Amino acid sequence: MNFKIALIAAASGAALMACAPTQTTYGPATGPAGQAIGFDSLRITDNRWRVSFTAGQDISTSAAERLALRRAAELTLENGYDWFEIVDRRIDSSGGRNPVRVGGSAGTTVGSRGYRASGVGLGISLSPGQEGRTIVSLEIIARPGAAPDAPNAYDARALIAVTG
Repeated sequence: MNFKIALIAAASGAALMACAPTQTTYGPATGPAGQAIGFDSLRITDNRWRVSFTAGQDISTSAAERLALRRAAELTLENGYDWFEIVDRRIDSSGGRNPVRVGGSAGTTVGSRGYRASGVGLGISLSPGQEGRTIVSLEIIARPGAAPDAPNAYDARALIAVTG
């Protein structure tokens, strides 16, 4: 009986490690569809992009937004522009629950002739990919020259100096 318990405990531990939430790092989005962490971009026109950053539950929404802004600044400079304007900003936070849940139960029954039975149950629910995510999506227009003093205008070099 002890061997069975040890085997169940070892399998449970391995399953818990396999479903540990992904750490958010700055880089291109990697991972299975729906679970990717990182940045992605789509060029709409010569100077317009949709930039997104997907973060795990290990960083705040404001930190995810800073990483999306950093990627927007990098794209701006890589394409020969100096500043960008955000024309659309969307933030979606979803999930937030732990992908691993453990539950248990215990019970006793009394049957005919006074027989008694006891039982203990242990259950583990694994739902990988269900942990919390924050997706920051920015649509930007990149432009040459000096950035104007406007709320949605960002100097790409200055932004990278602060977030880089």
